[in-house]
Amino acid sequence: MTALVLGPLLRHVADRTATIWVETDRPCEVRVFSEEHGVDASASTFTAHGHHYALVDLEDLAPGATIPYAVALDGERVWPEPGGPFPAPVIRTIDPSGPVRISFGSCRRSPDRAGLHGLDALSAFAHRLAASGAGDSASPDVLLMVGDQIYADELGEEMRAYLAERRAPGTEPEGEVADFEDYTMLYKLAWCDDPAVRWLLSTVPTYTIFDDHDVRDDWNTSYTWRRQMWAKPWWRARITGGIGSYWIYQHLGNLSPEQRAAEPLYAKVLAAAADGVDAAEIIDEFAERADKEPATTRWSYVHDWGGTRLIVVDSRCSRLLTADRRGMLDDDEFQWLDEQCQGGRDHLLIASSLPYLLPRAIHHAEAWNEAMSGGAWGGRAARLGEKLRQGADLEHWAAFDASFRAVAEDVVAVARGERGDAPASISFLSGDIHYSYLARVTEPSTRTAITQVVCSPLRNPLVGRFRWANKIACSRVVPGPFRLLARLSKVAPPPLKWRITDGPWFDNAIATVELDGRRCRVRWETPRDATSLTGMGTATIC
Repeated sequence: MTALVLGPLLRHVADRTATIWVETDRPCEVRVFSEEHGVDASASTFTAHGHHYALVDLEDLAPGATIPYAVALDGERVWPEPGGPFPAPVIRTIDPSGPVRISFGSCRRSPDRAGLHGLDALSAFAHRLAASGAGDSASPDVLLMVGDQIYADELGEEMRAYLAERRAPGTEPEGEVADFEDYTMLYKLAWCDDPAVRWLLSTVPTYTIFDDHDVRDDWNTSYTWRRQMWAKPWWRARITGGIGSYWIYQHLGNLSPEQRAAEPLYAKVLAAAADGVDAAEIIDEFAERADKEPATTRWSYVHDWGGTRLIVVDSRCSRLLTADRRGMLDDDEFQWLDEQCQGGRDHLLIASSLPYLLPRAIHHAEAWNEAMSGGAWGGRAARLGEKLRQGADLEHWAAFDASFRAVAEDVVAVARGERGDAPASISFLSGDIHYSYLARVTEPSTRTAITQVVCSPLRNPLVGRFRWANKIACSRVVPGPFRLLARLSKVAPPPLKWRITDGPWFDNAIATVELDGRRCRVRWETPRDATSLTGMGTATIC
């Protein structure tokens, strides 16, 4: 009997369509159906590196409906499993006239049998949702995972044991994954190990974007970093495995059926499947080109739900890093983002794994470091600056000053009504830094509330001196010396002013943004125990 390896994952959902993703243990026909609602759709698997995947698109659904569903492989029903402890999975289509709830977070270490990383906010969230009923009107419409869904370079005991069976001791890269096959195990452990999380991913639409640990710490920090990594003999298999697996496990499900159908690579992979060919070579070639020529691929995407627009920005793979130019986004990617930043909506959300608005001390430190690494203080200081950049992870938006200013110009134009009616709020949604807060833009003053909402980690808290250092950095008295260093490096003052008004909080957490008409509020919650959450903070944005 054909079996599920991973999934089903409920991915893109709109008012009339939904997508189910699965991995199976052999080639098969995947059927998703709801007898009660007359829903029935099928798709054949495609194969990559000996693994088998399918995305099944359901169409002509009713808006605002709650649809229980089941999955069959080659005619045998495999999901939901009989006698399971969780409710039957459902698809809740979007009601364009209703409120939108987006739950989000980042940085989740799983599994964690030794309990090194605290209680899992995503698992506790799943248990609470299961207890209240998956079709409950207060359930999130979207689960947004803003980076570090897996840790390819900081491995748990299960993954280390798996690698010990695959590779001889001393084989590079030691203590890290090496190829596509290793990545498939990381995803299986992250998404299938906890039954509550597996159920959650089957019943709440999930969108993702990668951050560095999905590939490797400091991924694309600088031009120097890229040169150092490509000099390593094992890097090609690592980067192609990381990007290729991301395309399958994460990216494809971010897209609507129409967007996915327009992807040339997806068409090639399906054509290979029709011919009975493993698409490994096709995907590996694509992945290598995506890394070496970022402008050839777009990982960012946009979705509109009623009066809300969500723009999810790739701030990792699409960087512009050459010997003479540096940008958080390459030229084509920034032009795309510029085109998406429009008014005429109630709310504009811009999700980036890396916070756009950091604590001011860290912002000035990163801007100074970029100038120093670029030669503002001479060649010797530039080499020191590069070491600091990689050692201290100084590679957020603030470390790409030109990109930071370009985005500020776009956001302010939208807030001033220069690109259509001004929205009530513009919010950046981010993770990465392992603590949570709300920052509000204070200048320039506009009628639109411009904020940075950070929620991190789901399960990987800062400890010891790292926590204390970041607490100090968030205080109002610390930015002065770093602002002076930036000015001495001829960095112009930022075009925005902002301050942290809520937080920082350093516990594992998940946040929910609630958008209803012209109102927007956010709440952060942290696990009280393994199966429940307690409030950590709430804020009204507008």
